[in-house]
Amino acid sequence: METDYTVRRIDEMESAFGGLLIRARAELGVTSFGMGIMELPPNSGDMYPEHDHSHTSQEEVFVVLEGNGEIVLPDKTVELDKDVVVRVGAATRRRLRSGPSGLRFLAIGGTPGEPYTIQPNSELGAPETVAAAAQASSSMFEKSAPPQLDD
Repeated sequence: METDYTVRRIDEMESAFGGLLIRARAELGVTSFGMGIMELPPNSGDMYPEHDHSHTSQEEVFVVLEGNGEIVLPDKTVELDKDVVVRVGAATRRRLRSGPSGLRFLAIGGTPGEPYTIQPNSELGAPETVAAAAQASSSMFEKSAPPQLDD
């Protein structure tokens, strides 16, 4: 019988963007869906950019691993802790913020009905760049849509 699995400790995985992104997908060899572990410092404010995934049609699921925080959505703010799992559709804008203890969460993404396309910046050793398509949807960047979420 052939076996196929990968085991990694989070604290030994490659990180990028100043430690904000842990390249879990690449570290584990996942190719069928996107995933990354994000680490926001305590009281991160607007560090994690407001964005959507209209440009890729990708939906996301967020699972808290440590800490707490909130996800700001167009019509509500949801408190996040280890007992809350959130799915957000592609066109829905979102922003995550950490609480006083910081926030480590797993973000899982995929496009319904389509094969997953690996994003070049998620590969091990890849440059820390943001895809041009993502820049078009994120209020973090100049010339993008203005913020749409009320705080």
